[in-house]
Amino acid sequence: MPRSSSVPPEAGATSRLRIGVLASQGDFAAHAEMLASLGAEAVEVRNPAEVEGLDGLVIPGGESTTITKAIERDGLEPAIRAHAAAGRPVLGTCAGMIVCDRGHLGLVDATAERNAFGRQIASFEVELQVEGLGPDPLRAVFIRAPRIVSHGDDVEVLASVDGHPVAVRQGQIVLCAFHPELTDDSRMHALLMALATAARERREDRAASGGHQADA
Repeated sequence: MPRSSSVPPEAGATSRLRIGVLASQGDFAAHAEMLASLGAEAVEVRNPAEVEGLDGLVIPGGESTTITKAIERDGLEPAIRAHAAAGRPVLGTCAGMIVCDRGHLGLVDATAERNAFGRQIASFEVELQVEGLGPDPLRAVFIRAPRIVSHGDDVEVLASVDGHPVAVRQGQIVLCAFHPELTDDSRMHALLMALATAARERREDRAASGGHQADA
């Protein structure tokens, strides 16, 4: 099935971005396939060395406690924090939203509630309007999904279901409660790649001018 052509125009400027997908647990292979379809070099990440030099990182769905324990076991937390602190983007999906919240990695000033829409039997799909992805709605697949229950002023809500935020952004970090890898709409991944392209260009501009600051 062809990918959606309705993607942020910036994504078209990417040139072989290296985007990592945390492969501790969850449907990381589907994320990698979608990223590759957009022209990225998709890298499965299982240890800190594989985070170094990435343009972007996906923390996929799965089971948030299992993923958190795997991050701790494999010594990945410092590498992920350093990646984010350098202004390199992260996309956290479903369980990845929880892993990135205040109570876990703390990459976004928000708190996510687990299984907020019910257990597996309550999984659902909805046409969702996502800020920044154009006028066409995105078909969002929710499976034992979380939602944001509180967030700071610097967190932008990109989409909501029944008044509850299900997609948010703070700087270079984008979190969504659904599974964008399970449809043929690649716009969430294209957004990550657009952010990664912009971050790479800032690094290249600073290198050309002799600057050494981290990405803003």
